Amino acid sequence: MKRIFSVNSLIEKYILVEKALIYGLAKAGIAPSHCIEVFEKCSETVTPGEVYTKEAEIGHDIAGLAYLLGEKCGECGRYAHLGATSYDIVDTAWALVFREALGLVSEKLLRVINRLKELTVEYRDLVMVGRTHAQHAVPITVGFKFANYVYEFTRSYERICDLKKRLIKAKMSGAVGTMAGWLGKGLIVERGVCEHLGLPPHEISTQIAPRDGFAELVSTLAILASQLDRLALEVRELSRPEINEIYEATKRVGSSTMPHKRNPVTAERICGLAKIARSLVVAALENIPLMHERDLTNSSSERVLIPHVFLVVDQMLEDTLKLLNTIYIDREAIKKNLELTRGAIMAESVMVRLVLKGMARHEAHKLLIDITRNMKPGETLKEALLRNEVVSKYLSQSEIEEAVDPEKYLGNINELIERTMKYAEEAIRNCSSS
Repeated sequence: MKRIFSVNSLIEKYILVEKALIYGLAKAGIAPSHCIEVFEKCSETVTPGEVYTKEAEIGHDIAGLAYLLGEKCGECGRYAHLGATSYDIVDTAWALVFREALGLVSEKLLRVINRLKELTVEYRDLVMVGRTHAQHAVPITVGFKFANYVYEFTRSYERICDLKKRLIKAKMSGAVGTMAGWLGKGLIVERGVCEHLGLPPHEISTQIAPRDGFAELVSTLAILASQLDRLALEVRELSRPEINEIYEATKRVGSSTMPHKRNPVTAERICGLAKIARSLVVAALENIPLMHERDLTNSSSERVLIPHVFLVVDQMLEDTLKLLNTIYIDREAIKKNLELTRGAIMAESVMVRLVLKGMARHEAHKLLIDITRNMKPGETLKEALLRNEVVSKYLSQSEIEEAVDPEKYLGNINELIERTMKYAEEAIRNCSSS
């Protein structure tokens, strides 16, 4: 990702677009066809250092590049940048950058999804406490927890796939978007540029490509960052010593002064970087409203926010892969915590069975509140239910035993996991073929 956003890489893409423009001009009969070959050779002599030296002299990077091409490409140099505006080059170069950078993000995200699918299958049947409001709720399985992340990250994979259709397009339409500089042959020039670069064109534009696409890009990556944040936060929470169900199993030193500590450093870095990704969304949204056919307020901010949102998300994906490959699932701690409430988490299960046996739901609900909140010290819910006269009128001992068994109150977990896996496979396949 650093290479994609390096100075050399960006200048190379500017030059690539300028060469594509010559190709388009030749297709339109504006420039001689032999200029295509001339530009292929002479453009190789332009270095990023020269471009920025020229920028320092004249105060404009793309104009500096156009001057250099004009000087270095002989007679054909007079056609360099003809009819184009600087953002024909910049925005089309951005499209090339986005294609490459989003390809890298998608590839790493797919690796995250595949690793989560492996964990889903491996821990499909490992029963654990489900938690809401940070309180024990009803049982789930570790695999079910991981399957939820498979679903969420696949949705981000789809967003990126869908985003590409609106974002990765060439902008080649001149000073205010009318193509006037090509004297009626603008569509031919545009077609040549797009053919050369393998990009579709924006249907219409001002001097720049619509910035809603850039805002959608940053927002999409920020959503992904927040999802990665949620996963990392879950690992952090479950790694607390009083929970200790899932934690980072590395040999890293936890503290410079406290030898016993096992800090969730990778997960914490993911969460910290997510804050940066989300903060960049506002700047991207602010770049949508520009004066008339454009002003320059988007340029400076995009030079900061676009590379940084990609670099941040790329690091987060790297860290997430590391996290998923080093986390440890503590079965004993999971079992211990499942029994922590002495069966009280099965109250809903009992309530449902009482209703099915004839008790009004609201009465059953009140009864279970009373029973669970007045269990004797050390008493299990099963024991409290067996000594309750009202419950005994509705449920037999075997029915009570079944009602308080966590493994028998998992609903349609298996079907939901299978449905999620199928959805992920189809979504990824559809994106790959589009």
